[in-house]
Amino acid sequence: MVRRLVVALTGLSLVLTACAAPIAPADAAIGTDRSAGTTSVVQPASAVATRSAKITGIKTSNATTGVITVNGSIVPAPAEGTRIRLHQLNPATKKWQEIGYGLSKGTTVVVTVKQPASVRDYRLAVYAQAPYPAATSSVVTFHHYVWRGLFKRGVLASGGKGNPQLTVIPPNEGPRRSEADFLADKGGFVWGEIDSTGCSHFKSWLGNLTDGDARASLHNGPRAKAIASVRMKMETEKPDFTAKILGITKLRMQVTDVASGYGPYISVDSYLLCTN
Repeated sequence: MVRRLVVALTGLSLVLTACAAPIAPADAAIGTDRSAGTTSVVQPASAVATRSAKITGIKTSNATTGVITVNGSIVPAPAEGTRIRLHQLNPATKKWQEIGYGLSKGTTVVVTVKQPASVRDYRLAVYAQAPYPAATSSVVTFHHYVWRGLFKRGVLASGGKGNPQLTVIPPNEGPRRSEADFLADKGGFVWGEIDSTGCSHFKSWLGNLTDGDARASLHNGPRAKAIASVRMKMETEKPDFTAKILGITKLRMQVTDVASGYGPYISVDSYLLCTN
């Protein structure tokens, strides 16, 4: 009888000891699954899915019409064909505004928009898409250069020697504001000065209409040394008269007689590549 009682008490002690075994605190905190001989960790509720957006490239793809092309990446990839918005910071209101969008393809997106010449801040934005919240890219400042007529903003000053005449073709005949005639008497010259602030390049078509040689040249304001110069024979054309003018704020274009019977007479169709 005594032996049976000891055995019973010993069994009861083992049962109570097993019931009182503590739970490992690490397992309780992260939720460890040890079923089927494997161990997997369940992430805590504080871990939130995230998505990143990035502008991987931005360029002026057409400087004549003012087209900007923006390349971006969205990781992880959103649903195919998700609308990815291109934002531009309005300098007047200091607020972001949507100016265009592209449709995602895998982790990539391409946005193409037409904009006037400018220096602006840009970013990409993707709306929330379960399980990911909304995301925006870092801001990129971009200098958007676009060609405009040389005389679009008028002529600052003009002059020369020997009855100099600079005639800009009126808007109803030359809406691009790029065409003008430079002429003077025999042995003379004529110049016109343009505000070229924010511009990087110059290009022009030239046509010599006089009965002899004349020279067309570009100058940094009134400085005598030419940035670019070309001597033109009688009744010839120069379709690609170009120059780099970054940093020059007053560009002077001049036509000078070299050897003519009536004086220099050159027609121009000229443009500036600018951010304004």
